[in-house]
Amino acid sequence: MRILRQKLAKNQTQLELDIGRPYELDRNAHLGGKSFYFFDFDDNVAYLSTPIVIFHKQTGEEKTISSGEFARENKNIGTDGKFADYFLNFDDFKGSFRHFRDKNFSLIDKIIRKKQLFLKDIESALETKDYGWKAPSWNCFYHATFNRRPVSIITARGHNQETIMDGINLMVRDGHLPHTPNYLSIYPVSNPDVRLELGDKKLVQSVPELKRAAIRESVEKAIQVYGHSPYHRFGMSDDDPKNVELITEEMKELKRKYSDMSFFVIYTKQNTFEKKEIIIPRKRRTPSSEPKPEQLGLF
Repeated sequence: MRILRQKLAKNQTQLELDIGRPYELDRNAHLGGKSFYFFDFDDNVAYLSTPIVIFHKQTGEEKTISSGEFARENKNIGTDGKFADYFLNFDDFKGSFRHFRDKNFSLIDKIIRKKQLFLKDIESALETKDYGWKAPSWNCFYHATFNRRPVSIITARGHNQETIMDGINLMVRDGHLPHTPNYLSIYPVSNPDVRLELGDKKLVQSVPELKRAAIRESVEKAIQVYGHSPYHRFGMSDDDPKNVELITEEMKELKRKYSDMSFFVIYTKQNTFEKKEIIIPRKRRTPSSEPKPEQLGLF
């Protein structure tokens, strides 16, 4: 693997201004290739205040933690460290991730246009004046949206796909995005219908496993929609190290299947990101083989 570590610019949280900003052609457009951008959402594209609830083993007392803290500590919950005495409850309605699911609104709720929690959390973030809600992959997300690159949202949330789109449309409404992204796919992998779509018929697979399946499906859909090209480029960014581990394994499998295409994994943390290009050793090129252009850079 080739690894690139980069610190994010200090001005990444400023409101984007498109005046005079040129549209950038895909770097491999002249060769028939496209760049496909896959994003985790929370703490990767945006910081939201949605809490995760953990429960004390003895008393059942609830404690809320942020999604960022969960990404750092989830391996230790119930076993070690400051959360050793707590556990996760996976009930969709009363459990740890209940705020990451859509509510089943009554007819009256729908008539008065009651909002899902995801939309409320995004609106709360947009009300802050310093734009501190923009996470490490925001600039890349904006770049992909501005230049109409195919975008996939692959998130641990369990909302309906329409809810995810409605939330991102609020960013468009407030001028943080120039227009709606060119969606290739949206996978809120904890949604029961999405889990079934990804082959988890018994609803037992972990979030990293489901994200891995969503990446595979998104790559196959990209080739189905945009055609096969050895110059396609795929990148997935995520802030959870456990997710990144299985994302990397899936990218390796995809690289073996589509050896001429390029695959990247971007691990975001705090104000930095680490980018790896997946390289699988193969036979040396013959003298007549045409070398491919440099692939390391913005995926």
